[in-house]
Amino acid sequence: MKLANRIITFVLVVALLFTGMGTTVEKVLNNVRLGLDLQGGFEVLYEVESLVEGQKITQEVLTDTTSALNHRINEFGVSEPSIAVEGEDRIRVQLAGMDDQASARELLSSTANLTFRDVDDNLLLDGTELKEGGAKGSFDQQNQPIVTLTLKDAAKFAEVTEKVKNMGPGRNLLVVWLDFEEGVDSYAVESQKPPADQKYQSAASVTQVLNTTDVMISGNFTVEETKQFASVLNAGSLPVKLTEIYSTSVGAQFGEDALKHTVYAGIIGVLIIFAFMLLYYRLPGFISIITLAVFTYLVLIVFNGINAVLTLPGIAAIVLGIGMAVDANILTAERVREELRVGHSVKDAFRFGSKQSLSAIVDAQLTTLLAAAVLFFYGTSSVKGFATTLIISILLSFVTAVWGSRVLQGLLVNSGYFNNPAWFGIKKSQQHNIEDGVTTLDLTTKFDKLDFVGNRKKFYMLSTIILAVGIGILAVFKLNLGIDFSGGTRVEIGADSKLSQQEVEEYLEEIGFANSDIVISGDAQNIAVTRYKEDFSQQEVLDFKAQVMEKYGQEPSLSTVSPTVGTELAKNAMKALAFAALGIIIYVAIRFEWRMGLGAIISLLHDVFFIVVAFSVLRLEVDITFIAAVLTIVGYSINDTIVTFDRIRENIDRHEKISTKAELANIVNKSLRQTMGRSVNTVLTVIIVVVALIFLGAPSIQNFSIALLIGLLTGMYSSICIAAQVWYTLKAREMDKKGTAVVKKEKKQWGSDEPQV
Repeated sequence: MKLANRIITFVLVVALLFTGMGTTVEKVLNNVRLGLDLQGGFEVLYEVESLVEGQKITQEVLTDTTSALNHRINEFGVSEPSIAVEGEDRIRVQLAGMDDQASARELLSSTANLTFRDVDDNLLLDGTELKEGGAKGSFDQQNQPIVTLTLKDAAKFAEVTEKVKNMGPGRNLLVVWLDFEEGVDSYAVESQKPPADQKYQSAASVTQVLNTTDVMISGNFTVEETKQFASVLNAGSLPVKLTEIYSTSVGAQFGEDALKHTVYAGIIGVLIIFAFMLLYYRLPGFISIITLAVFTYLVLIVFNGINAVLTLPGIAAIVLGIGMAVDANILTAERVREELRVGHSVKDAFRFGSKQSLSAIVDAQLTTLLAAAVLFFYGTSSVKGFATTLIISILLSFVTAVWGSRVLQGLLVNSGYFNNPAWFGIKKSQQHNIEDGVTTLDLTTKFDKLDFVGNRKKFYMLSTIILAVGIGILAVFKLNLGIDFSGGTRVEIGADSKLSQQEVEEYLEEIGFANSDIVISGDAQNIAVTRYKEDFSQQEVLDFKAQVMEKYGQEPSLSTVSPTVGTELAKNAMKALAFAALGIIIYVAIRFEWRMGLGAIISLLHDVFFIVVAFSVLRLEVDITFIAAVLTIVGYSINDTIVTFDRIRENIDRHEKISTKAELANIVNKSLRQTMGRSVNTVLTVIIVVVALIFLGAPSIQNFSIALLIGLLTGMYSSICIAAQVWYTLKAREMDKKGTAVVKKEKKQWGSDEPQV
């Protein structure tokens, strides 16, 4: 019986979804907060140090410091800055869309400790005597820029000026300092320097007692400097000293180009996925296009809801999240196609296929979620943004790709208008009669000639050779560590015209930053990338950026990492990999059995090692986004492995008893052949996106994308040729040792359905 009302319901639901998205998508996109790598800006990690001897850095001190920093940032009018306390003595500041980065860095790091002293450096007054908002930029009678201060107590200022007046001619100077360092700074030394190099702000002669709250500070100021000086004083002094140990800045042009290229690459990749799904899977492919569009929209909605910042790796995570959501659709579609080939009706095939694919989807997504959670916990900055987006993507794929796809497809299937298997890409000639008793294990596949178990020793040998050669390569070439792990400074110089290595090298030597390690990149060969072993000081960063900006007309992107931070990032990366592996093996051991967990971890280590060796051979830079890529591959690889093990377990459960190793090998081979089509299609869809990111995306995520491409290929190989073979070897050895058969375990209400010996 055909039910037209189900078709009408489907059309109405889809129309409502796309009408809702179409009328709000512009607002949603406008509300997305872009990270500094997409709109320019800078990020600084400060180490908080004591300002005076004996001062302890407590959480209260850190809170006071972040409040003072926030006041200062407000002076620049930056919307929604990010200021976060990290650990016991660090504060990370992120300012996206910041035009005047030089002034902002100087404003943030200055302790702004205002003091009035005599020529012997004795303290007379400090910044606590200044009224709130009492500093202003102004002009004197000669129209020269000055700073005016309004003090709280006129009598106290009269007392100070009287004391200075009585010191006699030549010594009756009231010296105004900003950030005076005891034991380091002195008026006697600074007064011998040229006026432009003197650290104190002014030294005014006092010839009479001044009983007033109004003070004028004059000196060699520009109008901009008086505004900045007043802003610093009004924002309040910091209770501590801040030292930059990590910083990165991105010019606005770099951010704009990165956003444009990455979004373009993502759109191209996703459109190709849509075309593939529609042509290969027909009706399920059409449903997946609808749910993937809803999925992308919901990701942005949730992103805005939690006030998250979208970074370049975050965009990559959204695009890859679409690839992962496709996997759930492919899993279900492949199972439905199998049930159709067995001889079931479209309705029964849809019901059985949806049910049988659910456990594999849940297990695979949960293990990937585990890897993303570890990355979020141990990641920093943009990597944490990548992990956040990946977690959101995984959770929403349950809603759209699992529940949403099944609801929409169920409406069409149960309408009675789509009873022809051709809607699912199955020809009539491929279908058996249900009365023949053919099971999914009896179905032929395109891979029936492949004997995976019989060739397992060849796979082991190949992997052993790769391991031995890889160790030799790493011993000779080592890794090309980026500044994230080795410390130092990385610079990207952009220009409006083509650059040459010689031109940039000569210019860097001319401005005092000589370096011959220069790589020219970009489609128009207009980007020069160079690295320094030393981490630039704050002043060196400002000087370098100013000179390059003047020469090439674009603000360079610059990152600097201290050796301490580099070491910590490396340690955290190793911890992240170790905890992800431990969590995965525990989950797989509980959900399946320990042998499968061991096989999964061996295959993961195989994948990670292969990526590391490939980066060593290709001399690609290993930075913090490389770790994000490796952990993403850990998630994808375990996804593949879980799907494979789930099918092996299911096929074993269809037999009451497996008495010989040959029977076990046959079941493992059939399981691998059945999942091979799904694995190829899933990896193919993700590879489409990754290749688009490599060739069309921003240069800054190119290495990230290359790592993903290598990992996807090795992940598919290891899931089939390593993980499953390790499990078979261990299981067969147990059969030999105990002389027993593999039997189906009777399911209990709380029990596992893993095969037992």
